[in-house]
Amino acid sequence: MILVTGGTGLVGTALKNIIPEAYFLSSKECDLTNFDKTISLISDLKPSKIIHAAAKVGGVKNNSENNGVFFRDNILINTNVLESARLANVSTVCSLLSTCVYPDDATYPLREENIHNGEPHPSNFGYAYAKRMIEVQSRSYRQQWGCNYFCIVPNNLYGINDNFHLDDSHVIPAIIRKIYEAKLNNSTVTLWGDGTPLREFTFSADIAELIVELLDSYNSSDILNVGNESEVSIKEVAETICTIFDFNKDKISWNTSAPSGQHRKPSDHKRVKRLSNFEYTSLQDGLIKTCNWFKNTYPIIRGYN
Repeated sequence: MILVTGGTGLVGTALKNIIPEAYFLSSKECDLTNFDKTISLISDLKPSKIIHAAAKVGGVKNNSENNGVFFRDNILINTNVLESARLANVSTVCSLLSTCVYPDDATYPLREENIHNGEPHPSNFGYAYAKRMIEVQSRSYRQQWGCNYFCIVPNNLYGINDNFHLDDSHVIPAIIRKIYEAKLNNSTVTLWGDGTPLREFTFSADIAELIVELLDSYNSSDILNVGNESEVSIKEVAETICTIFDFNKDKISWNTSAPSGQHRKPSDHKRVKRLSNFEYTSLQDGLIKTCNWFKNTYPIIRGYN
């Protein structure tokens, strides 16, 4: 049996369509910051493998104001899950990191071997360092006890059952909600920056499929960057969403006094390409699926308030 932590989140939801027989753990069911509760649950379930997607997450504002909380809670979650897995003789654990683990002054494309070569961005260094430590813990457990515990680093994920909170979500779910609500209210939309930065976006269902593939085949301490390598501008994302929702893109204004962010943050994917020829969903198709789901589900969405 496979245990999925973070089972009700974006990746967990996508995994349910591929491995419905797995056990999908929610934060309401078990407080993973508590070791006794974590070891009790994993010992009782006796999973053969774990996909560790649980984390305390937040937007830029929440992270920057609560770096200590994000470090503490994520260190506890990760330490407890991996140690409980070891004690319960779980053979394989795949843990999900984030591109924020890379140094703030990294050279591009982001290469896995450079993960520890410098400080992460100061706005979320607590979360980023806690995520880095999963890699250290996984590697040290492999060395001492032979555990097949490894880490992957997805780029910018989006998809069905994302977090659509207006102040605490990532760029695509935030734009989807703003444009959809503007259409409902016949109003305009203001987006941060100038729309020119380029990003790699990956449909969550694709990451779920790749995780399951790696869970059965990968056995190495090497981190893997994973995701769609195609770069697209934030402006193009917004205009595609406008087309899907039949919303006039001229009703979007860009707040150029707000930060646009780095112009590019591409990742190097040579390692994973040597292992898999996975074909990713195009941004157009992924956005259509996500927007259609959002329209049919709204307002019963994560992050609605």
